[in-house]
Amino acid sequence: MKVSRRAALSEDERLDALGRLLTDAEIPLRLRAAGVIVLLYAQPVSRIVRLSVDDVIRDGDTVLLRLGEPASPVPAPVAALLLDHIANRDNMNTATNPASCWLFPGRRAGQPFRPDHLSALLNEVGVPAAAAGGAAIRQQLLELPGPVVADALGYHDKTTSRLIREIGGTWSRYAPGDHARSPTGWLPRGASNS
Repeated sequence: MKVSRRAALSEDERLDALGRLLTDAEIPLRLRAAGVIVLLYAQPVSRIVRLSVDDVIRDGDTVLLRLGEPASPVPAPVAALLLDHIANRDNMNTATNPASCWLFPGRRAGQPFRPDHLSALLNEVGVPAAAAGGAAIRQQLLELPGPVVADALGYHDKTTSRLIREIGGTWSRYAPGDHARSPTGWLPRGASNS
């Protein structure tokens, strides 16, 4: 997945936009749901429109969003917003769309919402998608190792490595893998090889 090189939102701008989407009922529900996915999970609009309702997983009281492996946990206020959106999706009352599996169904039968249109609508409510996604991925990389972010959010390792270098992240030397295992032939001090 490619990350825009446009200037990202500041962390304060990203958090302000997130707070507005979570609380402002005047903003259409689909834009609030799409916007929080951009702002929290750094997903480009072209990928958001390809999500299905099956990508929002309910496991008891826990809600997960399948973007990569493993699925990402969804915090409570965002989970409530996503579940409300699923229950009240737009474009579901046409004769051709009542069983649409798209999280963001489009007006055309069997098609998701158009990414360019969704991006323009998000921009109108103060969420410039590329800048917001850039801010979100950079914040994730300041808090977590690049390979973890890449796997969880569906990014390529090279993308997260490049971004870590750009932001001066501290996870640049993280080695993915099972760190609980000892290297072959390694023995603790004082142990003999016999």
